[in-house]
Amino acid sequence: MAPEGHTLAQRLQSLLRWEVGIAGAAVAVLLLGISVSPQFLTTGNLFYLTVSTGEVAIMTLPLTLIVITGEIDLSVASMLGLCGVAMAELFKHGWPIWPAMIAAVALGAVLGAFNGFLVTRVGLPSLAVTIGTLTLYRGIAQGILPTDTIGGFPAHLTNIGVVPIPGTHIPYSIAFFGALAILFGVVLHATPLGRSIFAIGANQEAAFFAGVRVKRIKFWLYVLCGMLCGFAGVLWTLRFASARYDAAIGQELYVVTIVLLGGISIFGGRGTILGVVLAVAVLGTLQTALTADLVPAQDQQIVVGALLLASVIVPNASDLYRRVRDRVRSAEARHRASAVQAESR
Repeated sequence: MAPEGHTLAQRLQSLLRWEVGIAGAAVAVLLLGISVSPQFLTTGNLFYLTVSTGEVAIMTLPLTLIVITGEIDLSVASMLGLCGVAMAELFKHGWPIWPAMIAAVALGAVLGAFNGFLVTRVGLPSLAVTIGTLTLYRGIAQGILPTDTIGGFPAHLTNIGVVPIPGTHIPYSIAFFGALAILFGVVLHATPLGRSIFAIGANQEAAFFAGVRVKRIKFWLYVLCGMLCGFAGVLWTLRFASARYDAAIGQELYVVTIVLLGGISIFGGRGTILGVVLAVAVLGTLQTALTADLVPAQDQQIVVGALLLASVIVPNASDLYRRVRDRVRSAEARHRASAVQAESR
């Protein structure tokens, strides 16, 4: 009977995993969309739903690894915008489109390396660094392209953002996201590098003394994040067939919301790629359902903000409780020690 009870307990625990809750939320949001519009499950609407979230979804993957290590990058959307502007400027000044696209991805790597250098080598907090570079990178993009819009890209490339892969109803950006999600999942959950990433987030000092190259891994994760944001910037620019300095402005909120909604602990050391993929489905479907229900954009921001708060509080409730409890106990201990010292005097 004991083994059976133990097995039942394990099964119940697995059913209560955060990913199962997110999958249930995805179904609930899908039903909401169907109730709002009978056309919600048509192939055309599903294509619109997925194509509008492709670039944001791609940026969630490297940010997932960064957050698992206990860091953050809030400059993801600004890197997307600057890389898109850089690609368009190079194309405008006579570069062939493919070298311009490669240069945009390389620029993303440089931007990510700058973030990583400030965090890992200078030792600045990642939150402060990436809030600063969020504004810096967006300001540089605005300085390069203040009010103009650059277009004229080859039609066979701009079509990848508005037509599906031949023979399917799948957008190219979502296909890229799917392939990258599989790759990231394998690396994170089935390789020594993935174990090192979890170890850094769980206890950075212990990971360092265990031989994990903490600073090096964090630095290259920021470089990877910049590269994929540059790639997302290329896709975003081609999808809209134009480049603007304010491309994807504010989208960092959605990227962070998806990562945390996917069950990635804000304190680091916990989470799965599957959870993030499910969170992409939840937020993308929810946005489309709210739009179909004619909910204003500002009200949608309220919903996203509420989801962000919930995704921080709910999965980390035990950690938050333990931290508050430890602080209270420490304060009480200091108070008792002060009282004892006062009495001894």
